[in-house]
Amino acid sequence: MGGVTRWYCSRCLLPPRNPGLAPTNKIAPGVPPSCGPSIPAPCSTYAPRGIQANAKTPTVEEWNLTIEQELNRSTAFRIAYVGSHGYHGFLSIDPNTIPAQICSDPSGCQAGGVAPNGTPATAANQSHVAQGAEYIPVGTRPNPSLGAGFFWFTEGNSSYNALETEVTHRLSRGLQFRANYTWSKNLDVNSGLTGAQASNQAQMVLDRNDLRRDWGPSALNVTSEASISARYELPFGRDKPWFNAARGFEGKLASGWQLNGIATFLTGFPFTPLVGSNVSGDGDTRNPDRPSLYPNFSGPVILDNPKEWFNSNAFVLPAAGTYGNLRRGTFTGPGLADVDISLFKNTSLTERTNLEFRAEFFNLFNRANFGPPNTTVFASGVLSASAGLITTLATSPRQIQFGLKLIF
Repeated sequence: MGGVTRWYCSRCLLPPRNPGLAPTNKIAPGVPPSCGPSIPAPCSTYAPRGIQANAKTPTVEEWNLTIEQELNRSTAFRIAYVGSHGYHGFLSIDPNTIPAQICSDPSGCQAGGVAPNGTPATAANQSHVAQGAEYIPVGTRPNPSLGAGFFWFTEGNSSYNALETEVTHRLSRGLQFRANYTWSKNLDVNSGLTGAQASNQAQMVLDRNDLRRDWGPSALNVTSEASISARYELPFGRDKPWFNAARGFEGKLASGWQLNGIATFLTGFPFTPLVGSNVSGDGDTRNPDRPSLYPNFSGPVILDNPKEWFNSNAFVLPAAGTYGNLRRGTFTGPGLADVDISLFKNTSLTERTNLEFRAEFFNLFNRANFGPPNTTVFASGVLSASAGLITTLATSPRQIQFGLKLIF
């Protein structure tokens, strides 16, 4: 591997353009072994990743009941109940965390934990829990030779229930539309299996031994959703009520106009405020714990302000070595309202040639539809100045575009 091989053309004066392999450096044989009992330094502490060895097939059972009724010759109404139950769903779990315990000592128990700055909690900031309280004891991981794990386990459940209504109007007198509304609840244990899938919830299950703690609104749960789409052929020109006698240039100018529109309205997605560090000390560094609700707080938690979507004073740090009492997906982020319209004009030039003009307006009312807020409440143990701050948009500002298409 250390030499250089050069190839030459026997009938040419110059070597070919590809000179072959370049010199390479030798690679050191092997890597440090995994740390463990009787393993001398140097050694490496690896972070294991994988899928449950006896993984089961994710399964979803679905059911629905639908009633349809004709309102007139062109209009129909539909109402439906839609439900599903899923089990053996994927969960992101660190199986190498320190398991929580229930204190059985009448005099109380000493919890472990990590200080907000990431250092081990000292006697000054460790907590002493009462009998019957849950805590993470001072100790090491089940496998101290390995770091934080990242595994997918097929232990998750999910539930979906929805009431759906819809009105459909077939094309009649130039008008066609469809309007629907859905009222639903989507529950699960873990929605964002990776950090890139759901920025409004933590990636990992909080307590691998208490999955019910994370049962709550899914990261994609939308309580209410309404939409309407419509198409209307303007009543001008040939075969229309108005200006139907126009011919020539006037007839082509008056004919072929069509107005289209789509309106979408959504309530917000749920989000979960986070501590920002692993103060519980269970070792799950991918799940930065949840805070506790401040018992003496009064007033609204959600402020509906993109600069401060929620009031961070409503939360307090949990005691080191304990989990916060905030439930997953407790609060709701910004909703969404978007209206898009377009105006088409089709003009027949010849028997086989048409000219199409389009004027399209996206987010017609230029509404600011915000993304999820920053869910990290604390930074180094104090309230973060950016807690609740929204820095992203879910839709673009108003956009207007014009187009001209020749169809032949």
